[in-house]
Amino acid sequence: MMVVRILIFMLLGASALSFVLYLITGQIKYRRWGFALFKWTMLAIVVFFGVLFVSQFDWSLSG
Repeated sequence: MMVVRILIFMLLGASALSFVLYLITGQIKYRRWGFALFKWTMLAIVVFFGVLFVSQFDWSLSG
C-alpha cells in the first residue's frame, strides 16, 4: 500500500517537473511527457481506489 502511494507521488512529481521544464525551455516534448505522465498517474489512482473499493465487499454467498 505504501509502495503504491510513493509511486503515485513520484509520478505526480515527475509530471510537475515536466511542466516546469516546459515553462522554462518552451520545448513541446516536456509538455507531452507531462500530459502522458499525468494520464498514467490518474489511471494508477483510479486502479488503486478501485482495488480498495472492491476489497471492502463481503463476497461470501451465505448471508
